[in-house]
Amino acid sequence: SLDRDAKWLSWFEQQFAAVAGEDRQINIVEFKNALNVKESFFAERFFQLFDEDGSGTISLNELMGGLNKLTSGDNSEKLRFLFKVYDVDGNGFIDPFELKTVLQSCISESSLEFSESNLNALTQALFESADADGSGTITYEELEGELQKHPGVIENLTISAANWLKPPPKKKKNSLKQIYPYYLTLRYIRNNLSITLFMIVYWLTNFGLFGFAVYQQREKNIWIKIARGCGLCLNFNCTFIMVLMLRKTLTIIRSTTLGSYLPIDQHIDFHKMTGIVIGFFALVHTVAHVFNVVLPDPPNNRSAVDVLFTTKYKIGWVGGTAYITGYPLVIILLVMIICSMPFVRRKGYFQVFYWTHLLFVPWFALLIIHCPNFWHWFIVPGSIYVLERIYRSKFVKLARYGRTYIIAANMLPSKVTHLVINRPSNFHFQPGDYAFLQIPAIAKYAEWHPFTISSAPEQKHTLWFHVRSVGTWTTRLYEYFERKHVEAGSDALETTPLSPTHRQDRTRSSSVDISDQKANKKHLKVFIDGPYGTPSTHIFQADHAVLIGAGIGVTPFASILQSIIFRYRSAARQVCPQCNYTWTDKLPSSVMNLKKVDFFWINRDQKAFEWFISLLSQLEIEQTEDGNLNHLLDMHMYMTSALRKTDMKAIGLQMALDLIHKKSEKDLITGLRTKTEAGRPDWNQVFDSLSQSNHGKVSVFFCGSHQLGSLLKSYCQKYGFEFRKENF
Repeated sequence: SLDRDAKWLSWFEQQFAAVAGEDRQINIVEFKNALNVKESFFAERFFQLFDEDGSGTISLNELMGGLNKLTSGDNSEKLRFLFKVYDVDGNGFIDPFELKTVLQSCISESSLEFSESNLNALTQALFESADADGSGTITYEELEGELQKHPGVIENLTISAANWLKPPPKKKKNSLKQIYPYYLTLRYIRNNLSITLFMIVYWLTNFGLFGFAVYQQREKNIWIKIARGCGLCLNFNCTFIMVLMLRKTLTIIRSTTLGSYLPIDQHIDFHKMTGIVIGFFALVHTVAHVFNVVLPDPPNNRSAVDVLFTTKYKIGWVGGTAYITGYPLVIILLVMIICSMPFVRRKGYFQVFYWTHLLFVPWFALLIIHCPNFWHWFIVPGSIYVLERIYRSKFVKLARYGRTYIIAANMLPSKVTHLVINRPSNFHFQPGDYAFLQIPAIAKYAEWHPFTISSAPEQKHTLWFHVRSVGTWTTRLYEYFERKHVEAGSDALETTPLSPTHRQDRTRSSSVDISDQKANKKHLKVFIDGPYGTPSTHIFQADHAVLIGAGIGVTPFASILQSIIFRYRSAARQVCPQCNYTWTDKLPSSVMNLKKVDFFWINRDQKAFEWFISLLSQLEIEQTEDGNLNHLLDMHMYMTSALRKTDMKAIGLQMALDLIHKKSEKDLITGLRTKTEAGRPDWNQVFDSLSQSNHGKVSVFFCGSHQLGSLLKSYCQKYGFEFRKENF
């Protein structure tokens, strides 16, 4: 419409003015910054084609005309522009040198690294495919024919960074459906029945306790009623928040039938929620008591200062210290709540969270003194918690497991440390479980940090942990082993088996042996607290499991994928004793109920895939050897920094990668048979495909960022899939 076009033109002019400045002309530097083009080649080629009059600058009309062709032009206009980009010398043909130059720039734009031989192979594959007549050059018609082999590409071809031209979407008015809380919809309740029932019981309990306390104090003034109502709710919540941290007890319950009916996977989220609820009740409780003293009803002769700041009137259970102990209780509570916020815990200040959270010990001690009835609520869960802490202590661990050591460490890309720890024979865990590690050499004080166990339970002699450097402690860990590697003065590669078959695999990464048992050298001591269950425990009871790992979030699924192979070998693969012929039987449900597994791994850069290439390569070998496993497992790799095929700065590279993969059945980015897709997954398409599969109920297991987890959860709710997210 005319109105829409007028608004677009107004927006376009605003954007142009912001880029061009006062002279109303865009030079090459401004143009490059505006389109966020990394490689000078593309910036210069686009600039030359936009600068129709050859003035060395781009005017408003030139920019509008050029980008209009790319964003809304017909196929021939887009294709003609693309051909001119590739035809560097402008002679009307694309020769092999020009194609190689373009592909090299495409590689840089997508943050990829390839050897010279791989670049030559990509150039040769694309040139031979496009040069239909074998003339040694590619014509416009031949490029058009090559692009037609990729349906939908020409129609959607553009420069991804040109999206800044699009006006911000118009905000839609909230409909009644959007305003209505999704948590109250039938679909949400049906998909999250255990959580919904838990929340109903939890809030009914709070309301019931508050009402009961108010009824008991029905003869008192309003401030006493509110204070006692909040106080009774605080008794319940301060006890319940401890129950939610009984990790060992919850792990045991998770393995029972009762665990399938309780929302144990969300115990960390409920712990956080209960903490906020405690903060609210504590604030109201405190304010109500203060108002009761300052504005007494009925009036009395007590001094407000004496009541609030002394023990003169003996108010309270122990020495009349109800008010005196109340102030430090509120202060400690506020400190713990603030230091537990994401901006503290996830921004490199884990130690602040860790040490302030240890204030729960004096906090509970003061609470017992403060409230005369709290010990009745506290004694049972408190006793269980104390027993758990004793069970998890170093002395008990030493008695149960003996001494544990880090026997090797690999320094992987993206500052990931791969720890190999000797595994006690009686350390039993499930795939996806996690444990707390304490390494005295890394921190002076007894800091425990949770990490997923990335090895399979069937791997008898070692435990693996992959630790990414995101905070002070993890960075210190990486730097410690980095120094050890420098001190060793060797480029020797780690030969710790990195596959379920325990084959030695030499991975291109810095590594260092920390110990030599035969030489009886000093070991690097480590203490292990665990294992503890996670949502991934349910995976082998699922019908169709979808594993989605983002970056280092792949670690629980590394353990799971290895365990799948082990279970197949031990329970399904059969060997004829006469002729050694092997075949695979159907797995009994007691071993594994899985009918289908879709594994998604999303990484930002190419090097991040090196963490588990050995494992994934072994999985593909197993799939080749075993047809049943091939039908069971599908792998999907995504690299978010790589540009999609519909971007002019990447189309040549992506077509060449497709040709190489089709010819050699090998992905040049990872070396796997599974092709790595550029950009982020199209979750609409992914979930549509999952909903149409016929492998039983779909369960999505995720480990990664909170933002992506929220997005995936919304899709699962939309499609009626079960969603489970890793929480520590």
